[in-house]
Amino acid sequence: MAIGGDAGRVVGDGGAGDDNIILNPEFDSGLDNWAGSGCKIELHDSLDDGKVLPVNGKYFVAATGRTDTWNGVQQDVTSRLQRKLLYEVAATVRLSGAAAASPCEVRTTVAVQNTDGRQQYISVAKSPASDKEWVQLQGKFLLNSTVAKAAIYIEGPPAGVDLLLDSLVVKHAQKATPAPAPDFENMEYGANILQNSDLDDGVNGWFGLGSCALSVHGGAPRVLPPMAQQSLSPLDDGEPLNGKHIHVTNRAQTWMGPAQIITDKLTLYATYQVSAWVRVGGQAAGKPQNINVAVAVDSQWLNGGQVLALDERWYEIGGSFRVESKPASRVMLYVQGPDPGVDLMVAGLQVFPVDRKSRVKHLRKLTDKVRKRDVVVKVTTSSGGAVKAADGVEVRVRQVSNSFPLGACIMRTNMDNEDYVDFFTKHFNWAVFGNELKWYWTEPQKGQLNYADADDLLKLCSDHRMCVRGHCIFWEVDNAVQQWVKALPADELSAAVSSRINGLLTRYKGKFRHYDVNNEMLHGSFYQEKLGNDARAAMFRTASELDPDALLFVNDYNVESMCDVRATPEAYIEQITGLQEQGAPVGGVGLQGHVSNPVGPVVRAVLDRLAVLGLPLWFTELDVSSANEHVRADDLEVMLREAYAHPAVEGVVLWGFWELFMSRDDAHLVDAEGEVNEAGRRLLQLKREWLTRAHGHADGNGEFKFRGHHGAYHVDVVTPTGDKISQEFTVDKDDAPLVLNITV
Repeated sequence: MAIGGDAGRVVGDGGAGDDNIILNPEFDSGLDNWAGSGCKIELHDSLDDGKVLPVNGKYFVAATGRTDTWNGVQQDVTSRLQRKLLYEVAATVRLSGAAAASPCEVRTTVAVQNTDGRQQYISVAKSPASDKEWVQLQGKFLLNSTVAKAAIYIEGPPAGVDLLLDSLVVKHAQKATPAPAPDFENMEYGANILQNSDLDDGVNGWFGLGSCALSVHGGAPRVLPPMAQQSLSPLDDGEPLNGKHIHVTNRAQTWMGPAQIITDKLTLYATYQVSAWVRVGGQAAGKPQNINVAVAVDSQWLNGGQVLALDERWYEIGGSFRVESKPASRVMLYVQGPDPGVDLMVAGLQVFPVDRKSRVKHLRKLTDKVRKRDVVVKVTTSSGGAVKAADGVEVRVRQVSNSFPLGACIMRTNMDNEDYVDFFTKHFNWAVFGNELKWYWTEPQKGQLNYADADDLLKLCSDHRMCVRGHCIFWEVDNAVQQWVKALPADELSAAVSSRINGLLTRYKGKFRHYDVNNEMLHGSFYQEKLGNDARAAMFRTASELDPDALLFVNDYNVESMCDVRATPEAYIEQITGLQEQGAPVGGVGLQGHVSNPVGPVVRAVLDRLAVLGLPLWFTELDVSSANEHVRADDLEVMLREAYAHPAVEGVVLWGFWELFMSRDDAHLVDAEGEVNEAGRRLLQLKREWLTRAHGHADGNGEFKFRGHHGAYHVDVVTPTGDKISQEFTVDKDDAPLVLNITV
């Protein structure tokens, strides 16, 4: 499925074939078509007494006299690039010189100047390199806009390091054939893959990592953890656990705990839910202890769930994992985490493949309760009487739009691609800006304000009647704070914070429906440490005074996944209630939603816990990632259905949808050149499912009844004589039926 057209595609006279657009790519013609970027370039056939030789041709080039990281080798490609065409890049590079022994980053960058004068630097590829061997930089890029000038650069190492380039290839990227959907036909859903999980055979099948000792005891919970119950209830007879648990002693390292090899039990691409009861021994002495179910896939480590044990109670741990790489030679599941010397207890450990189809059936029932309303179309005659069934009055109902907020992240450069804009405006009704409202973007240097990009994006959204989230006023994580802000003493920092919030919210008063006031406060504390414990609440109070109509959000990541002890639902609740106690008007809870292998009951459990706050919950930056687009589609469906079926969730915003313009690889719904993939088709399928259509005849009371999703509708009432009365109406959220009176 392709979208958009080819309007304005060609720039210059370059072709769209498979030929390398780089001229003299292996320096056969010396330095023709090449130049130094802020430095000198030299042609060589060898260096260091023959220790460095070319690998792709007879020569390579060295960038010398480099005084800054951006110095390097460049070629002008203005006339040979086409916009909206995906290019793949391969550069063979190496370092040289006395300062090149330690690896440092080398980058491929495309610098463009658009016809409107805007400049843009597109990061294409990066990799560590040294003087030991040639390495290859590989990446892709796409130009959204018409360019007046474009050049490709090899750059990156510190000043004084010579940069060598052996060859450069830039070609139109060929489309890869999508991988088929995984075959789960013979999957035994809900079956625990662990051996001797009930411990009736002692510790048979289990072993202790390191020097720890395992033994089996009673006294554990006899019921499945709630998250496991939600997944297993359709498949399990509800038989309770037997109360046995593994007791781990003599733990000399945090990673020591019970383990089991599961290599032959796994199916590639299947999503496995993890669930157990865990507990720590008295040696913890009241100190919180991190407990983690880990999965070692050869040299890779996967997080199967985490929980913070605050005392000696039994805690539920839940999570998930998936293996997507080629069949591993060894997969080991183990439980780890508490401090050395602290005993660990594990009971009822369940690892089972998730039946997503069964979950969808359950969610459809919940959706019917949460997102639909009964509607009665009551047809009367002009004299006031109800039409009779025998009159044959036909009623046709069509939902025009669903009122549930579904948005996407956009960036200023995306606006220049009409295909991108077309998909965005057709399929979403909310927006958030990727960077353009963040402080480091609007004021990269003190006093140098740039609101032009945000203004352009706001106009696009306003022209298409889209609501917009303001992301974000501040960002609490240290590495997201620009250097000039970090350098300020406390009094000047306080003044800068005041200037930022007053300037932003005064300029855009009434423009943004939401604001993420201080992003990721569970994971950072820059402003709080510098300005005191009231700094965060003060930001909320000031924002509310400046723009009273905006809903003010907290916003953080990993909360929905049960995989991060810094970001548990309980920690989030404590943070929010603490802010409220300080007078912060927190109006909404943002769950970013950068999830991997999501499991519905785990997500639902988090939403249930957060719902006690009585605040709107939003997935604010949702994306899912899998190299297999069918699996990616399933993951996206899991998240969207769980959100749509939960009464506390009031909106979902995707953190992008177009290839190359997302923060995670293998997360896009549309490829760079506009082809909708399986994940994109699944989104559109769900949007169609959530639009109601109804057709029939008025009954003996002149009524036609249906139950429909909340949103805007169009109804046609047609009489036997062919007269048609049309009306627009809206189905809002309400428990009482909506009665629509129509006179014929």
